Amino acid sequence: MSGVNLATAGPPPGIEPQIGQIDDPAKIRDAAQQFEALLLAQVLQSAHGDGGWLGSGEDSAGSCAGSFAEQQLALTMARQGGFGLADLISKGLERSQ
Repeated sequence: MSGVNLATAGPPPGIEPQIGQIDDPAKIRDAAQQFEALLLAQVLQSAHGDGGWLGSGEDSAGSCAGSFAEQQLALTMARQGGFGLADLISKGLERSQ
């Protein structure tokens, strides 16, 4: 093992952590929507499995395009309400401020 001491690890010099300092409701809402979009993208990815969306084998370009499409669909769904997780998360974070 190397002699790295994780107890003293921290942010680089000159960079202060900003944990608990986000008080802008728009930023909180955006972060909550991005989190929900990430979860929705995982659901969409598991929905089609390994066979591709149309059940045919895909090449790497098709796989990349499909992944991008899933991410964009998930982001759009989250911005339109999705499962409602973004609302719950943002309300919870705003109350804790």
